[in-house]
Amino acid sequence: MANNFKWQDLPTEAINLDTLGIDTMPALEIIDIISHEDRKVVSAVHKERERIAHGATLIAAALKKGGRVFLVGAGTSGRLGILEASEMPPTFGTPPKLVQAIMAGGQDAVFRTREGAEDNFEEGARTIARLRVTKRDVVIGVSASGVSKFVRGALTGARNKGARIIFVTCWPGADLQNVVDLIIAPSVGAEVIAGSTRLKAGTATKMVLNMLTTIAMIGVGKTYGNLMVDVQTGSDKLKDRARRIVALVTGVTAEESSDLLKRAKWNVKAAIVMKKTGATYVQALKRLRKADDSVRTALGEDLAPALRTMLPKP
Repeated sequence: MANNFKWQDLPTEAINLDTLGIDTMPALEIIDIISHEDRKVVSAVHKERERIAHGATLIAAALKKGGRVFLVGAGTSGRLGILEASEMPPTFGTPPKLVQAIMAGGQDAVFRTREGAEDNFEEGARTIARLRVTKRDVVIGVSASGVSKFVRGALTGARNKGARIIFVTCWPGADLQNVVDLIIAPSVGAEVIAGSTRLKAGTATKMVLNMLTTIAMIGVGKTYGNLMVDVQTGSDKLKDRARRIVALVTGVTAEESSDLLKRAKWNVKAAIVMKKTGATYVQALKRLRKADDSVRTALGEDLAPALRTMLPKP
């Protein structure tokens, strides 16, 4: 008689026939087979491109209206959400509460596994209530297998508050259509190590989250062309990047760039607008506010043609 295990039919639990003998393979052969499997991830994510674009548009629209973004997950999925949220302030100059991560089991579960925490539906819903999620916000549920009760509880709670809901999973059959606005589900196939969703599923999830947040941040003016003009300058490397961006866009020397940034209180956008328009720091900030914080709109200039002539060809 066949066994009837609860999760045996999940694609994230499938057995990969190509890696059955992986424990007998030399390291180089394992590298080759992992690389081969990872190439499937890019194709799987690309098939979801229209849904990813829709999700990024939802997020950008919410941010423009004063909404926030919450990434909810458990285990590997939760840690990927934490990584994504934590990278927003240094990369795009966002306040820490604009993009937040919610991890099943709380902060302790980031470094020490608390697998049982993902089975608590009620705690997921309570977490959303504590954060006072509203209809202006977007909640992104992240669950490779699609079955995390904590994530489902959080999404259900967020739906009850009227928030927009995006669900990122590697199970295309996830039955959450009545709870979410959008499901993004790259089908990556069986893992090299059965059930280890930190591998292909984790890579696919990271790619999707990168795209969602990056496209949304571009959409709200956090870049000028492909330059990180809202970069936070908390280290010597980031200060140097800020100087290079200002010098590149305005044509000043490294020394002049440093002086300009000091007068602009290390606000790269303000420094660029000050130099390009002759505005004071306060005037530059006002001009940026009127332009919805977009350097391109504030200046009415396209950066790309000039940079193409200046930068070395790859």
